[in-house]
Amino acid sequence: MSEINGYISPGNRDVARTGSRSSGGRISALWFLCLVSIVLAVLAVTPALAGTKYMAGSPELNAHISGTNEFSPGDDINLQVVIENTGLNQFKIVQSGIVDPNDLSNTAKQLTVTLGAADAPLVVKADPQVVGDLPASTSATATFHIKVNQDAPAGTYQIPVVLNYTYLYQAEQEGTDLLTYQYKNINESVSIPIKIKAEVQIAVPDVETENLNAGNEGYINLTVKNVGYEDGQNAVVRIQENGQSPVTPTEGSVYIGDFPIGAVTDCRFRVMVSSDAQQKTYPLDVLVNYKNSEGDYVDSAIETVGVPVGEKVDFSVTPIMTTISPGDKSVLTVQYQNTGGAIAYNAQARISAVDPFTSNDDTAFLGTMAPGDIREAAFDVSVDAGATAKEYGLDSEVIYRDSLNNQFTSDPMKVNVHVVPAKSVTDLFSLPVIIAIILVVLAAAGYLIYTKRFKPQ
Repeated sequence: MSEINGYISPGNRDVARTGSRSSGGRISALWFLCLVSIVLAVLAVTPALAGTKYMAGSPELNAHISGTNEFSPGDDINLQVVIENTGLNQFKIVQSGIVDPNDLSNTAKQLTVTLGAADAPLVVKADPQVVGDLPASTSATATFHIKVNQDAPAGTYQIPVVLNYTYLYQAEQEGTDLLTYQYKNINESVSIPIKIKAEVQIAVPDVETENLNAGNEGYINLTVKNVGYEDGQNAVVRIQENGQSPVTPTEGSVYIGDFPIGAVTDCRFRVMVSSDAQQKTYPLDVLVNYKNSEGDYVDSAIETVGVPVGEKVDFSVTPIMTTISPGDKSVLTVQYQNTGGAIAYNAQARISAVDPFTSNDDTAFLGTMAPGDIREAAFDVSVDAGATAKEYGLDSEVIYRDSLNNQFTSDPMKVNVHVVPAKSVTDLFSLPVIIAIILVVLAAAGYLIYTKRFKPQ
């Protein structure tokens, strides 16, 4: 290539341009080969993903009650205990060549929760609850059935919650793809507070009844004592029916005013007993409504007592004079007996005269009849002349009053009456009559012979 004063001839310019392109292409290819070599080298020494290693951390568990922790004596509830894991992993390393472990060190694994009672006045009616794995920043609930003692003293109690679990204590990496796990077993206990409220609690040491029998009304006398830990104000003792018990109140409340701890009061109630009740003891519920120390009116827990019920008033009939002929008028005599277990006051017997019988006097006064007493009643009855001779059954009942002057009517009873044919003239000369006449004649004849033979002249 020739150049004169910086001038290149057209022919020589083409040659120079071609040489320059060749030199630049060689340099670009060299840089590309270097870049590829660097990338391959980096890929050869770098894993696909970086691993994570935690240097410190463990589960931190605590417990509390879900909802209120305030309970009353006698409560029977399902207590929900919430377990929280607030554990943290304090240091973390992210580095190539580290294999991630399957478990985190702050996860409580295979967690089992056990609730105890300690000195609290309650009974835990549940086995330990298996919760499972509990990661950090999560919570789980274990439910326990508990029964607070009926006579539980008021106060605040600490009940233990035992937590048993394992956690990842250490993970040692061996080589590039092997981890060795080390776990620790933890058995720890935390306490949760519960509060037993102060309340009036009652006991009924004595129950007495007056004239309380099936089918009538009577009295119940109760002795009621405050055995709780609260003074009641404006207290009212109440009784109420227990389920299907035949004993129901007719006067079921008594105002007693102040009812301090340890106080004893006597209350009298009027109750009714259904007629289908048996002679046995039946349940009755007793409670006290009062104003507590917070100014609220509340009911005490129910105390169920047994009420003895006597046998109901019952009667039986025994006909004495029950034979009558068609067309006749006669007195029907019937005997009544109190076969029950209570006194029947001002008892009256009544008979129902139905065809072919009529009566102008179908009621008879029996008076007061104690159990076992017997009274007779007489009724004037007539029978139609065309009545068929056979046995008839007339209904009879007794109307009476109980000790509280309530009127009752007994169950119907049957009085059997025989209607027999009227006696004819020939009936007067039946064999028994003839024999009687002969005996009279013989006696008269004997007397005459005796007086004639032995009479003094």
